[in-house]
Amino acid sequence: MPRTADDSWDIATSVGATAVMVALARARETASDDPLIRDQFAEPLVSTPELEGVRAQVAAWWAGDPDDDVDFAIGAQQMINYQAVRTHFFDAYFAAATDAGIRQVVILAAGLDSRAYRLTWPDDTVVYEIDLPKVLEYKAQTLARHGAEPTTDRRAVAVDLRHDWPRALREVGFDPARPTAWLAEGLLPFLPADAQEAMFDSVDRLSGPGSRVAVEIFGADEQKRKEAEEKWAALRAKREARGSDISDTSFNPFDLWFDHGDRSEPADRFAARGWATKSVSARDEAARLGREPLSDARPFLNSFLTATKP
Repeated sequence: MPRTADDSWDIATSVGATAVMVALARARETASDDPLIRDQFAEPLVSTPELEGVRAQVAAWWAGDPDDDVDFAIGAQQMINYQAVRTHFFDAYFAAATDAGIRQVVILAAGLDSRAYRLTWPDDTVVYEIDLPKVLEYKAQTLARHGAEPTTDRRAVAVDLRHDWPRALREVGFDPARPTAWLAEGLLPFLPADAQEAMFDSVDRLSGPGSRVAVEIFGADEQKRKEAEEKWAALRAKREARGSDISDTSFNPFDLWFDHGDRSEPADRFAARGWATKSVSARDEAARLGREPLSDARPFLNSFLTATKP
């Protein structure tokens, strides 16, 4: 279903299902012969019975078919490569932040992010994970069943980013006077424009001197998004016609993005508030890491922004 102002979801539906798709890519990368990243928790997180439908849909998308106009097997590998590059970049961002003495971390829309479990954190680090209650509960309960424990002080903040999440964050011990490392990964298109702007204002206001922020910037403009949606719809129609679609478990990823609206560029917004910003294209980062993308690989239109508050 298309998004609404106060919609909600669990891990198997709507925006939650996109977190599953991303974790499936991390699991596939981790199991590869020469993985760029290792997320040993991705596989158990996506292997539960309640995610059977999402796994089936993603598998159908990634499998490809001789009758398809698009080689989805190649497309799947580009998706896996992109998620590996993205994960590697933000893992390194957190390592640099803690090396600089930051001990307060906030992951906005944490989804199935497992960094609080798999990264090595200094002893006094606190990692705050913000997401909807059902998503956070699913992750914590699933990992607990596998005997996994956080490697640091992980604090779940069960709140919608469209609501008063700063108050919820402070209520579980967050200190706005301390330097913080923030992450907005895989998030921006799933927020309305006004919520995005309010979120960045709050990040600035809640950040002590020396804080850092990292943001995944989605590079496809409205026209490219429309073209991709039309191609996806045509492919879906062909598969339905030959009986190979799985509509009963399907979610349409293009329904989940809000319109661009009056969004500012995050780099401009932080720079205007005195933050020192730096941006790297996903394509350049992939090339640096030996994962040169295909020329038309859509995820690599994205870029990664980092900014530091003086």
